[in-house]
Amino acid sequence: MFPVRDAEALAPEVVRLVVEAPRVARHQHPGQFVIVRVREGGERIPLTIAGADPQAGTITLIVQAVGLTTRLLCALRPGEAILDVTGPLGAPSEVEHAGRVAVVAGGVGSAIAYPRAAALAQAGNELVTILGARTGDLLTLEDELASVSASLRVVTDDGSRGRRGVVTDVLAEDVEAAAAGIAPLDLVLTAGPVPMMGAVADVTRPHGIPTVASLNPLMVDGTGMCGGCRVQVGGQTAFACVDGPEFDAHQVDFALLHRRNQAYRDQERAADVAPEPRPTLREAR
Repeated sequence: MFPVRDAEALAPEVVRLVVEAPRVARHQHPGQFVIVRVREGGERIPLTIAGADPQAGTITLIVQAVGLTTRLLCALRPGEAILDVTGPLGAPSEVEHAGRVAVVAGGVGSAIAYPRAAALAQAGNELVTILGARTGDLLTLEDELASVSASLRVVTDDGSRGRRGVVTDVLAEDVEAAAAGIAPLDLVLTAGPVPMMGAVADVTRPHGIPTVASLNPLMVDGTGMCGGCRVQVGGQTAFACVDGPEFDAHQVDFALLHRRNQAYRDQERAADVAPEPRPTLREAR
């Protein structure tokens, strides 16, 4: 069992959990993830390690309630526990001094982007971060990303916070500025919904700007055994759990990834029932 030490609502249906997992906390690196199982007979789902405190023996997980298992996780209170936490899994991020780096995150992709962004900043890179969400109240980790970025620009679909539009509107302007020699853009890191990451790759590909996407396919065991997380990269099959989760975005078949992520949507909807008749963390507070 892995006790929950803290639980904080970050946005509607988004919760930050601090979980006691000493071994994972000691060995994790930016870009890695864990596989969690809430209860006996439950499904196994991957979650990015959004932070770790090796001295305290804790890791931070950010969970969006989109199905049965994530709703169970979001309902946990301090003192309760997660049945299984396996990790760290996946290949650590390559943290290099690239120069000027655009971090493009959408929705809870901020939880995926933040650990690598922090590591890139520590390595001496200048980060220009673009953070997007459907509405302002769904923005997460804005302060954390701002703390490691030279600039942070917010974009929302409805214009309730920051600029109205999508993250690629801002990225396209940065790419054009780089092409004109106004401000360099040496690397782009993107994390978030699959269509968004595909759109980011489409913006940077014509200009040859190196772009890395952190993929989020369906996953079961996290060790390359089940094959559920297979993706097409450069026309070759790769497994996100062991070969990734980060890949060259210009080589990823995002359309295929999106279709595979929809494969069990009917079953997920059928299983998505209220886990327990108790208030959510936000309602409880």
